Amino acid sequence: MITTVTLNAAVDVTYVVDRIQHGGSHRIASVRRRAGGKGINVARVLAALGHSTTVTGLVGGTAGEAVRRDLAGAGLADALVPITGETRHTVTVVEEEADDASVFLEAGPPVTAGEWAEFKAVYGRLLRRSRAVVLSGSLPPGLPEDTYAELVTLARQQNVPAVVDTTGNALLASLDASPAVVKPNRSELCETLGTEDAQAGAHRLRRAGAEAVVVSLGADGMLALTPDGELIAEPPRRMTGNPTGAGDAAVAALSAGLALGTSWPERLREAVALSAAAVSAPLAGDFDDPTYRELLAQARAVPLASAP
Repeated sequence: MITTVTLNAAVDVTYVVDRIQHGGSHRIASVRRRAGGKGINVARVLAALGHSTTVTGLVGGTAGEAVRRDLAGAGLADALVPITGETRHTVTVVEEEADDASVFLEAGPPVTAGEWAEFKAVYGRLLRRSRAVVLSGSLPPGLPEDTYAELVTLARQQNVPAVVDTTGNALLASLDASPAVVKPNRSELCETLGTEDAQAGAHRLRRAGAEAVVVSLGADGMLALTPDGELIAEPPRRMTGNPTGAGDAAVAALSAGLALGTSWPERLREAVALSAAAVSAPLAGDFDDPTYRELLAQARAVPLASAP
């Protein structure tokens, strides 16, 4: 089983418009609402690939109830811990003409010490049945910056490899616990470290404690610094659509590779193909399966030194 942790879950609202005009009114071509948060999106992808997965995290209020109903309707097992605060909403506006998306993120509800203690008890029980754990997304108010470091340490004590997908101080603090993989994208790396050089930034994260670093480069593919060497993979062709779930699809592939023990080139091929196929799907947490199969057959991960 792969456990995904979403401490700041959300009800995701996706609007599709022709184009955003600042200060103007917009007619919505379509709207979708579903349970979201990065870990939940990862779980959706894992389940679609046939992997056993359980969603845990923190939810509260009527929005939290909506999250649980949606997960049940999707057939996803949840071990979510109730809190008194109201689960947040996020809004994604997809511009069809620009082939782009804008995301608006609420901060989320505060978490009390008692609620955190209850979550850790649930998390500890799940680790005993897990082959990998995914820790992704922002931290809600009330949790310290070293929260993911604490959860990585608990996973290591159970010999469970952890993938961390977050940014800023939460990412930097997690490195003290030596996560198996951290996966920022290029803009997150720049935001966190102040560098636009993805390779140099990845080296800094690895020296700080990460066993492996995978950097999403958008349409340019992915860079991976691993114990087995430095790799790069590019999607066979450029995709158009909604890019907001591409990173979560990549994390799903990386965590599945950890759980199955596949080689790093294979993990990176899977991650590139799956993230590109996610761009073709309308909502984060989905991917276009025929596109994924097509791209996987063509994708290659090669040593960085031999890349053209």
